[in-house]
Amino acid sequence: MTKDKKNKKITLIPLILMMFTSVFGFANMPRSFYLMGYSSIPWYIISAVAFCIPLAFMIAEYGAAFKNEKGGMYSWMEKSVNSKYAFIGTFMWYASFIIWMINISSTIWIPLSNAIFGKDVTSSWSIFGLNSTQTLGLLAMVWVVFVTVISTKGLDKIKKITSLGGIAVTLLNVVLLIGAIFVLILNHGELAEPIKSVCAFFKSPNPDYTSFISTLSFLVFAIFAFGGIELIGSVVDETENPEVVFPKAITIGAITISVGYAIGIFLCGIFTSWGSILSSKDVNMANVAYVVMQNLGYSIGNSLGLQESISILIGAWVARFVGISMFLALTGAFFNATFMPLKQLIEGTPYDLWPGKLGEVRDGMPKFAMKIQCIIVVIMIFLVSFGGEGASQFFAKLVLMTNVAMTLPIAFLAGAFISFKKKKNIERPFEIYKGNFSYKIATFVVTGTVCFANFFTIIEPITKGKYSDSIWMIVGPIFFTIIALVILKIYSKKNKLKDIEEDVA
Repeated sequence: MTKDKKNKKITLIPLILMMFTSVFGFANMPRSFYLMGYSSIPWYIISAVAFCIPLAFMIAEYGAAFKNEKGGMYSWMEKSVNSKYAFIGTFMWYASFIIWMINISSTIWIPLSNAIFGKDVTSSWSIFGLNSTQTLGLLAMVWVVFVTVISTKGLDKIKKITSLGGIAVTLLNVVLLIGAIFVLILNHGELAEPIKSVCAFFKSPNPDYTSFISTLSFLVFAIFAFGGIELIGSVVDETENPEVVFPKAITIGAITISVGYAIGIFLCGIFTSWGSILSSKDVNMANVAYVVMQNLGYSIGNSLGLQESISILIGAWVARFVGISMFLALTGAFFNATFMPLKQLIEGTPYDLWPGKLGEVRDGMPKFAMKIQCIIVVIMIFLVSFGGEGASQFFAKLVLMTNVAMTLPIAFLAGAFISFKKKKNIERPFEIYKGNFSYKIATFVVTGTVCFANFFTIIEPITKGKYSDSIWMIVGPIFFTIIALVILKIYSKKNKLKDIEEDVA
């Protein structure tokens, strides 16, 4: 019985939920509606067609072909191109997740605060006489240790938590869908944000998003909304019947997420008037999801003809539900981020590339490396939270350095696809891109879209006179590439020494 539990594989539904948790961000829909209104929908369709779906099909082909490889995207690139190419891309990608964990571990308490109090009161939190920044830093450190301890217990524990996160996001979308349709019926088909002409799908109601550059910068936002799809590659070897289940999960997940984003944005307009609800100075990117969903609860009560106070109360409870659901979703994503990038980096590379026990994998998890990762993240959180303004500025630069570095590895992965398809010695149990023309076009479109988005990410601060921000974004990928090359150089020298010692013996 113990052996069966240990060898239990991930089936289709849990795999789709893991992907849904890693990729789908519920807050992206109200944020998109806030930034661009209905005109955000075409950009999501473009991003889905030019980025998410073709990339998902590539990952499905990689995963099916290398179903016995444990290194995820590293193994795919290494087998398709070479180890140097794979290590640079994967290391850059992994480094950005460290920064992501530092960020999320401190901000995950905002949805929890909304769940408990109905609003964000984290700025007033204090433990042991510490100020709010230090308190959130302390909570973040405890959180990282807690997640690491649970994660090292094995994949089975993570599956349960990520599935819970996936279910929470699904329920949140169900509430949005049913609630919006209910309001639409009660209001006799009248939209809160009316569609007066087809221009509503091409012109933003937000005055900050009407220029050419700002509109194109939204494409970056839409592409980033699909980020994390590559994470799922680390569990191919843990999937049941991977050559069938993995491509199916990736395909279903990618299409569902793409359609879900477009429908969700439209639903926001059914009960939310941009001019009367979202034009307020009090609404921002951090709280807009709660504002929109609170308005859904209020609109339901108002459409039913209930008293104002009862409608407000319904809105407050819907906002609380959003808080707990987003907390669970972020929790699931955090558990995935704690082990998936590290697993791909370590399992694909040679064991002796890493000093000491860093390259050791037990029970399918890089447990020792996860503990070291935990210590690094905790130290960085401590420095940022307790280090004053200088440390905060340092972290802000780190975030800028990873802005481009987080998505550039996707261009590496997509770029390797041509080499992957050209290699005749790779067995392919699953293929979507069957002709030479189709896979070359897919590679060009995905890499081109990522590079185009990153180009506008870099130049956008320049248009506002923030030249240093753009410089740090360029420095990031260069810095991480240099570190990766240094690690490879040390490994290469160590290997030559080993070869000499063996020859002498």
